[in-house]
Amino acid sequence: MASGQRFIDWLSEKKYDAWQMLPLTPPDRLGSPYASPSAFAGWTELSYQEKYVELIEEEYWLEDWALYSAIKKSQNGSPWYEWPIELRDRHPEALSHWKNQISTYVEQQEKFQANWNILRSYAHSKNIQLIGDCPIFVSHDSADVWAHRELFLLDESGQPEFVAGVPPDYFSEDGQKWGTVLYDWSAHEKYNWRWWKERIQRMLRLYDRVRIDHFRGFHSSWAIPQEDEHARNGFWQDGPKDILIEALLECTRNSNQIIAEDLGIIPPEVINLRKRHNLPGMAVLQFGFEGDLDTNPHHPRNILHDQVTYTGTHDNDTTIGWYNQATNEIKSNLSELANEGEKPLETMLRLAQSTDAGLAIIPIQDILGLDSSCRMNAPGTVEGNWDWKFIWSDLIL
Repeated sequence: MASGQRFIDWLSEKKYDAWQMLPLTPPDRLGSPYASPSAFAGWTELSYQEKYVELIEEEYWLEDWALYSAIKKSQNGSPWYEWPIELRDRHPEALSHWKNQISTYVEQQEKFQANWNILRSYAHSKNIQLIGDCPIFVSHDSADVWAHRELFLLDESGQPEFVAGVPPDYFSEDGQKWGTVLYDWSAHEKYNWRWWKERIQRMLRLYDRVRIDHFRGFHSSWAIPQEDEHARNGFWQDGPKDILIEALLECTRNSNQIIAEDLGIIPPEVINLRKRHNLPGMAVLQFGFEGDLDTNPHHPRNILHDQVTYTGTHDNDTTIGWYNQATNEIKSNLSELANEGEKPLETMLRLAQSTDAGLAIIPIQDILGLDSSCRMNAPGTVEGNWDWKFIWSDLIL
């Protein structure tokens, strides 16, 4: 992770004091880190310093991840629900054979952990806080679902009748069908929320703060029939609300360590849930210049101290791309806040850093002034996402 240290040096030189990143769990076959085969494991392709090995203290997830990885390789990459029944259903005598063949996968995670610990210590030496990203859901074909089927809404063969997503909104007129499985919240409560507690503890061992993606899911989740190709026919299922958040906060030093992603179709009950527990929310400037500006929560003058301001997120176009496709209404409303001679991107960057929010996060594409060709992800689409990378010469500004 020497390149990570080099990036931290750049952040420090430019006077930035935080680095938010996409999830570091292994991505799915399409490159998305938001449908990972693990809620806990690190993506070992990010770690290459072979001489560093460090034991991982938390044992809750490691053996299951290693078993899943070893068996999946032997099954030519087939998902766990297509494995032979004795492996699919984790018969002890079948798993005992594999426990002697998982050392490679354990060591990979130990190397990742050692390298990450070095990077995190280096970031702290430069006064840079690391902000992680915790997708609320995990992939159906994941070590977590295989190892803890009782915690998810599945039938006896391991198949879901409904999957997660979001209804139609400003990102997609058909909504988004993520295909990730839904939680059996009553089962989580029965086990005293252990899986979630272990997960948030893992996140806070890696990062200083963590953003919980799709925080709304703690209040209610959009359940979509598995056979549907779109998300329009879903319905809201109640979530655990306060009781789970209280359990997670037991694992933190303070509520400021958790950032709640409260974007999309968000009823007042979700905002009140966040505020009851003093969790910072999010505001995105690209959403702030249309409609009634007096009530638009993303307009710069309406952003509050208990929010984190973004010009855009990984799901948005770059700011230059957004502006190029913006309506005349949006462009006019933004121009009213521009200083003389200021370009639209410059206005957005200045505004992001001048709201009442406690923190401003700017995607590196916006820092570099890049257009739509460098967009990270277009929600509701499958191909062509998660590919963009900067090159070091880009950072010579």
